[in-house]
Amino acid sequence: MARDVDIVLFGASGFVGRLTAAHLAAHAPAGTRIVLAGRSRERLAAVARGLGPVAADWPLVVADASDEESLRTLAESTRVVVSTVGPYLRHGLPLVQACARAGTHYADLTGEVLFVRASIDTADEAARASGARIVHSCGFDSVPSDLAVLLAHEWAQAQDAGPLASATLEVLSARGGFSGGTVDSLRLQLDTARRDRRAQRLVGAPYALSPDRAHEPDLGRQPDVFRPHRREATGEWVAPFVMATYNTRVVRRSNALLDHAYGPRLRYAEVMAFSGRTAALRASAVTGVLAGLTGLLAVQPLRPLLDRLLPSPGTGPGERTRRTGHFRLRVDARTESGRRATVTVAAQGDPGYAATAVMLGQSALALALDGDRLPARAGVLTPATGIGFPLVNRLRHEGFTLDVAT
Repeated sequence: MARDVDIVLFGASGFVGRLTAAHLAAHAPAGTRIVLAGRSRERLAAVARGLGPVAADWPLVVADASDEESLRTLAESTRVVVSTVGPYLRHGLPLVQACARAGTHYADLTGEVLFVRASIDTADEAARASGARIVHSCGFDSVPSDLAVLLAHEWAQAQDAGPLASATLEVLSARGGFSGGTVDSLRLQLDTARRDRRAQRLVGAPYALSPDRAHEPDLGRQPDVFRPHRREATGEWVAPFVMATYNTRVVRRSNALLDHAYGPRLRYAEVMAFSGRTAALRASAVTGVLAGLTGLLAVQPLRPLLDRLLPSPGTGPGERTRRTGHFRLRVDARTESGRRATVTVAAQGDPGYAATAVMLGQSALALALDGDRLPARAGVLTPATGIGFPLVNRLRHEGFTLDVAT
């Protein structure tokens, strides 16, 4: 089948779509064939004009997430589809399935357990048969987490230190905003879990995204952190990390897809870490804000009020917030032999938008251009198992820190 396009960016006129288009315009190698796709040709044309001469010849394609024929045509025309059209649970599955059938690589920004589980159940077999790499969560959800544990595993192998026994990601600092699309995705998952007890149990299951949940190791309870507490060993205070209930499932899926090469009994967790005299106060404040937002979104009568206060879909943080934002994460990894390494992942730019546009754009370029350097694997994958070290190298080239220290 002829593929006359390298990358189709679906949802290019949305908030994150525009940021990703700008990154591709600035960083894609000359000659990379890129198409902007979405529901409105006029809005796509406005995006292209804003990108300057480099995008003057980029084709514009009208396609709709609810029109399966347009999605099939889109998937069959390109090597890679990148989707920023969420909430993915509502809009994303037909495009994933079209790419899986067509043998087209795919990347997105989802942080939705229910959507990825549906993708695994309905598209993994077709993608493995066609050779498609369906790589979910190529942004702040869940590239830093997934690549950090991959790097810890590489270190353990190189040092002959044995399997990983534990790894804990700590958010040391992060600054940025949030968009209406993120709020909309959270709202939809909460509503779905409230109506469906099976979905509710799935969201809370540590191996929700496992390829074979029945054969995962029995490590007992692996609860996510929901309350602030002090670590006696270090004196640090830790609080819940809003993405932990998703990222931990992605890392566990990576381990399972690699036949538990990280470690058959690896325990993985994510928290926010605070130190200093105000650590307890800050940990409690973060916990309260997260609990309050989730609780309020779950109360239907309060939705109209919240909708007036929170960003609406298609909007997000301004240019200054995106430019001055940053994140710095640390993964403390320990092996079964008692060896220890620290993996640091950091970048300048709002984590969920400026930095995420880099991560998604570079994921797309890796899938389209890195060929034999990619892992020899197909199906519904993760950043570590679908792209792996080519993405590590690309992000380092873009100024990201991904370092291992002992």
